[in-house]
Amino acid sequence: MRRFRSIALLLTLPLSVLPIPAMGAEPAPAAQKTAATPLDMRAGQLVAILNNGMAVEDYFTPSFLTAVPPAQIKAISDSFAAQYGKALAIAAIQRNGPNSATLQVEYEKAIATIDITVEPSTPNKVAGLLAKGFSLKGDTIGKIQADFGALPGSSGFIVKKLTNEGAVTVHAMNAERQFATGSTFKLYVLAELASQVAAGQRRWSDVVPLGVRNHSSAGTQNWPLDTPVTLQALATWMISVSDNAATDALMRELGRDAVESKLASIGHSAPDRALPMLTTVEAFALKSNPKLRERFEKANEAGQRELLIGERTALSYGAIDMSQLGSGPVAIESIEWFASPEDTALLLNNLRRINSQTARDVMAVNSGIGAAAAGKWRYLGYKGGSEPGVISMSFLAQSKASEWYAISGSWNNPAKEVDNAAFVALMTRLIDTVAAS
Repeated sequence: MRRFRSIALLLTLPLSVLPIPAMGAEPAPAAQKTAATPLDMRAGQLVAILNNGMAVEDYFTPSFLTAVPPAQIKAISDSFAAQYGKALAIAAIQRNGPNSATLQVEYEKAIATIDITVEPSTPNKVAGLLAKGFSLKGDTIGKIQADFGALPGSSGFIVKKLTNEGAVTVHAMNAERQFATGSTFKLYVLAELASQVAAGQRRWSDVVPLGVRNHSSAGTQNWPLDTPVTLQALATWMISVSDNAATDALMRELGRDAVESKLASIGHSAPDRALPMLTTVEAFALKSNPKLRERFEKANEAGQRELLIGERTALSYGAIDMSQLGSGPVAIESIEWFASPEDTALLLNNLRRINSQTARDVMAVNSGIGAAAAGKWRYLGYKGGSEPGVISMSFLAQSKASEWYAISGSWNNPAKEVDNAAFVALMTRLIDTVAAS
């Protein structure tokens, strides 16, 4: 795998939604004990399923097992057990209808939020199961910091409380260190676009041709290059699914110099690491061309800019040689988009201060973490990035009490691929801890 993309919660089982009949039954008299329903029965059996103590064929519908084979279910359950211990009991149930509910499942080390849906007819097997998130029991910022420190390679994070009077650091670890952040740099592109719209230079509804192609372009893969798209659509693809072609189309429309000027006006502690700001095509091409990459790495900033202009053909989409990328980290200490957690917090605060509802809506399409954790916030905007050896997750968050926070963390390891799922879980714990403060 070689891509620059955003991160979402990975510890999930697919959810197959069945039609839910309308609720029309009369409630039972208070003195009469309510009979157990098929939903109650299946909820009660879930602990056994999670602990591999019941045959999955007796629990899930055939269509579910076609989508998620028994071996995959066991692997997911084993992953949960390795992180959180054994499942112990159903701690709470919130009914969403006669055939679906949200369960709080107690594990030895955590409480899981799990959605369950049963088929409405006999034998009422489970047609959908979705693990939405885990909250560790007795978690603290000290434990989170210790787990960050135990990650191989280098890592860091910051939590800043944002007010109109200024930003105050609440928690931090290696917050001044420069990290490769992958697609997190796309927030600078969004910030410049939002600023140009606010200044009346552009409108979100302006239509431009797609015009570019790249790898890892989930929203626009194989689209005709002359496809007309709005700037808002490009921004939404860029942030929500980290579409690289959409990103480069916006870089073309806004101009590299304008996006770099936005970085300068926001502030960056190591602009020599951040500039020139590469397009995603340029980054792929440089990583896949060892000789060109070496020239770029040895050049100063002026020389790098000359190379980007003079080697346009070698830095085009058609010149990217994916076979040169293989597996494992490639040049993550030189061909990347660099920022410290402190730098990214400044960027998030700038996006807050622009006060663009459209930009906030774009950032909120993909929360980056499970629904249970995201639901603890009034607003949660997110952008992340990853490639082998790199993962970064950044959040602009508004609490239920209307307090704003910038939360950003990164993990780099030039020697081997990082564990994306473990980092998502770690950042979710950090988010949860701030939400509970």
